[in-house]
Amino acid sequence: MSLGGGRKENFFFSLLEFYPDKKRWFLKSLHQVKDEEIRDRDEIITSWVETYGLKKLVVDFPLSRPPCEESCLPNCKGAKVCPRSSVVAVREEMNLLLNEDADFHRSNPKKYEQVRVASLEVDYSKNLMKKNTDEHMLSKSFKRKLRKGFTPYWHRPIDFWVWKNYYDQLLEVFKISYESFGNVSVMLLARLNYLLRHLPKDLTMYESNTYICLIELYRARVINKSLLLQLFDLDLASSAREQIVHNIERQLDIFIYANDLDTIIKNTQAFESFLLSVVGQRMLMNQLREIPLWGNSDGGNFIVPSFHVHG
Repeated sequence: MSLGGGRKENFFFSLLEFYPDKKRWFLKSLHQVKDEEIRDRDEIITSWVETYGLKKLVVDFPLSRPPCEESCLPNCKGAKVCPRSSVVAVREEMNLLLNEDADFHRSNPKKYEQVRVASLEVDYSKNLMKKNTDEHMLSKSFKRKLRKGFTPYWHRPIDFWVWKNYYDQLLEVFKISYESFGNVSVMLLARLNYLLRHLPKDLTMYESNTYICLIELYRARVINKSLLLQLFDLDLASSAREQIVHNIERQLDIFIYANDLDTIIKNTQAFESFLLSVVGQRMLMNQLREIPLWGNSDGGNFIVPSFHVHG
């Protein structure tokens, strides 16, 4: 379920159900909040969770706070010297990448320049995952990101993990840089805190990201690069969503009824909600990318799907 947007956002709730005898997953429900406008939107969320007896829920909203705490304020020496262990670990990792890149340049400046020039060439047919973001040489934009540093009142450790693995791909395809709180207002944080007080205590919430899910689908060749690019073309977006969903149906054994499929194709928010349910499917099948302990040291339960079995 996507929790982004304003309080009156027309979000969707997507629920997958597994049938062991058929070894298939079915999109059991795709609820739209506007269908229940007579009730308060926050009440609708809790009602859905209780009605279906959910024990696990995947959302696209930060479930933890940045490491900077108000209790540190009286003795704060500045973001660059924050002593919190998670912040220190991230800073060390960032400096290591920058130092390794500098060593590469010093040891073979001619080759470094050749690789740098080649990396700037535009080739729409190239494989986005040919090089991981943290592999050398580092892209110019990623180095700028590292030099700006890690801001403990704005970023979480998971931000840096995402940058290391997806920064170049997110920038090239989606024109974004992952920021945990990039689109999060104070109002939305208050809303989440309110919801957590009213959701069942035995519900475990997980955080994920639909853009990263799409990149992992591409990595496993479930979808191709052209479909990713078409998602941002007003004339081609609907057909791209349709093809992506059909590929997921076929390769991940998920059945979607015609009326739900039509909604997912026509509505971006329904599409994103469906992708989050696919992330949940991979979690239940124990097919997630491994994230180091420091990445989830804040208890955010950030998860990234892996579709490598189809690669």
